[in-house]
Amino acid sequence: MSFGWSKCCAMFIFISIGSVQIVKAQLSDLARLEYSFIPSSRSDDHYTRLKALVNYPIKIKDKDYLIVGGEYNRILLNLEDEYPFNTSQLNKLHVIDLNIGYTFKANEDWRLGFKISPRIASTLTHSLSMEDMFLNGGVFGIKDRTDAEDIDKPYRLILGLTYNTTTGVPFPLPFISYFRLVNKHWSYSLGVPKSNIKYFYKEKNIFQSFVALDGYFANIQNPIQINGGVADNISLSVAIGGLGYEYCFTKHLVAYAYLGYTFRLNNQLRDDNRNNLYKLTDLNTFYFRSGIKFKI
Repeated sequence: MSFGWSKCCAMFIFISIGSVQIVKAQLSDLARLEYSFIPSSRSDDHYTRLKALVNYPIKIKDKDYLIVGGEYNRILLNLEDEYPFNTSQLNKLHVIDLNIGYTFKANEDWRLGFKISPRIASTLTHSLSMEDMFLNGGVFGIKDRTDAEDIDKPYRLILGLTYNTTTGVPFPLPFISYFRLVNKHWSYSLGVPKSNIKYFYKEKNIFQSFVALDGYFANIQNPIQINGGVADNISLSVAIGGLGYEYCFTKHLVAYAYLGYTFRLNNQLRDDNRNNLYKLTDLNTFYFRSGIKFKI
């Protein structure tokens, strides 16, 4: 299967937005396997996430594409400290997404599209219920000049609105991402959930510094009585800064590793109104993520 850079833009937004509570890394991946690890800085607790995703573009017309895919996150919370409740049902969380998107060329400069992502996010200790199900989506405009020969510094601009039922905000939120290639060795990206500066060395090696957001939100099927309330949900929000490395086996097959430190970490039990009931941890610590991906 052969893809050009313009087709990368056709898929770019749909296979990258809304993977785990917060908008995830903006990567044009057809397949990815990933491992993440966050240890606790003052206890034996630690957080591990295993991720697998697959996306497939289907050509509808000359410049129109339907994108279908799925993503599975298995989150392992190893809570070894003493807590005033039974932590056994929190040991494993599951986040499962079905991604369906459609994109089309609006004019010579802009490509438009939309995405919808039904989600299951739960402890899954018994049968599914409506509380385990969520809905994410968005509409986007993409202006891609990365293949342009009439400008010195090619760029890509993405503007959009995203809706995520797990945020508790009853209206769409703005999304923006800007990429620019400075020269053959340097590029930078500005946006949410990730901004970075990359250095390209001898074609196969890419070094970068980055800041990023990550996290999850899931339903607790057996609610926990704590602090005079009932915890129905568990969430993690984390902001990270660090360094990364990518090795390109081929143009499309890439291995990567990121090492960083959190400058904001908040792991909470919440009631059904998203109010915080119990703080599992808020201590900053190291962050590690690695994997392999097949990209456009």
